[in-house]
Amino acid sequence: MSAPTRSPTVTVARPPRWDSRRRAEAGDTPATEPTPAPTVDKVNLAQKLALFSEHWSPKVVGDLNGQQVKVVKLQGPFVWHHHEAEDELFLVLHGRLRMELRERTVDVDPGEFIIIPRGVEHRPVAEEEVHVLLFEPASTLNTGNVREERTVEQLQRI
Repeated sequence: MSAPTRSPTVTVARPPRWDSRRRAEAGDTPATEPTPAPTVDKVNLAQKLALFSEHWSPKVVGDLNGQQVKVVKLQGPFVWHHHEAEDELFLVLHGRLRMELRERTVDVDPGEFIIIPRGVEHRPVAEEEVHVLLFEPASTLNTGNVREERTVEQLQRI
């Protein structure tokens, strides 16, 4: 007994489903309008920092997977606080940051960063103006568990 004969399969080259250039083919009816491609652009931190002068008021400059990238200018001592649910990354861009922890102090110079794990009480101190990039969950309140005059409830995007 011989195998049944099949007609040859004709393959048509077409872009994969994820290709945003894919054209609707005859008979395709789009269920929804195509989603526009996300904007991709670079961020110049020096330009962003030049847009404001106030201290201890973080500004959002980017978003990444539920995290926010923020820039902030620091001067003087901040309030002792901690964050129950969020870790914080402080990357020093300009100046020297002194991060006070209850058991020790860490000096952070330009090009260095420090990660403060959730629950760790800390106090940033800047003897002279310091420019910092923060990377933390969008839910992070700048004063953590403390509410005071420098608490920023709604962050500005620049």
